[in-house]
Amino acid sequence: MFLEKTIKRNPQLIQAAFDLHQSGQISPDTYLIDINTLVINARKIKDEADKCGVKLYFMTKQLGRNPLIASRISEIGYEGAVTVDFREAQNLIENNIKIGNVGHLVQIPHNSIKKILMADPLIVTVYSYQKIREIDEQACALGKVQDIMLRVYDDKDEIYPSQNAGFRLEELSGLINSIKKLKNVKLTGLTSFPCFIYDEKQKDIMPTHNVLTLKKAEEICIRNGISLTQINMPSVTCVRTVQKISDMGGTHGEPGHGLTGTTPMHRDFDLEELPAMVYVSEVSHNFSASAYIFGGGHYRRSHMENAIIGSSLSASVTDKVIMPDPQSIDYHIQLQHSHEVGQCVVMSFRSQIFVTRSNVAVVDLSGGQTKLLGVYDSQGKIIGR
Repeated sequence: MFLEKTIKRNPQLIQAAFDLHQSGQISPDTYLIDINTLVINARKIKDEADKCGVKLYFMTKQLGRNPLIASRISEIGYEGAVTVDFREAQNLIENNIKIGNVGHLVQIPHNSIKKILMADPLIVTVYSYQKIREIDEQACALGKVQDIMLRVYDDKDEIYPSQNAGFRLEELSGLINSIKKLKNVKLTGLTSFPCFIYDEKQKDIMPTHNVLTLKKAEEICIRNGISLTQINMPSVTCVRTVQKISDMGGTHGEPGHGLTGTTPMHRDFDLEELPAMVYVSEVSHNFSASAYIFGGGHYRRSHMENAIIGSSLSASVTDKVIMPDPQSIDYHIQLQHSHEVGQCVVMSFRSQIFVTRSNVAVVDLSGGQTKLLGVYDSQGKIIGR
């Protein structure tokens, strides 16, 4: 999906992938991340956000919840991390990463609330009153008042499978009155997902109906005497969308794929962010005139298209990828033609590393040198340096 753009815009990363694989420093089924380029991308998004008065939480799930990368982004001045589930929150807390927004896609389980609140997250996203009560009780026990953000929903909104959740607009007034009775939570934010989507026809990132729902929810909150500080509009956050967030009345964005220059729009255009991540594998064997490479990093919405195979960028050939069956385990990934066993394979596609069994290698390419900073598992645990 992004291979051609990466060869064009960050060839040093491609060559580093070949070098590290050929020298045995990284194994097949490894995502290689160029931390210098990623940090530059993060800073570009932050600079644009500062101009537009938008604040940012950074997302790490696509990057394997990597603590080294999270630390580097934190240094730039982001508000904190957005953790889509409790395990991500726990991992980053253990690595002393500031938590910005927690609980958006996955609520905090009952027995994890106290530990996560003790880390002082800036805000907790909720979509059930029962969870609000639980947070209130634990915040009371800790002697604090916790800011909360409601995920809201309307029938015309976009919502992805397995993410069904949200307070409907018609129940907000009653909910607000119930929240007002609680002493240890404070309603300060609203959010929805996805608020922006890349439109293939218009060739631009466009707001979804979810944004209109957020604006209606904000009006309901104002009528009920609630002063909001966050209107969070996540999805496809990058330099291209920050002004759009501001124009639509949003206060916060959440860069994820924007950090690695791998949003759908980056496939079609040379945007501000450069490609900062590739996937590295190796030819395992040939079968019926096709090569099969070591798998493990497939994500069903990855849009794998092409791979380059060889010993270096200059001595490589391009082949088509046969997308793995989403109903099967990706023990191997098929290429269209046969290739020499043991050759390095480099690909670039849409990732969600935290749902894979891949390794993550973080590399420093400054000064024209290749320095491997560390190898981690897909959940951010260090394997080796």
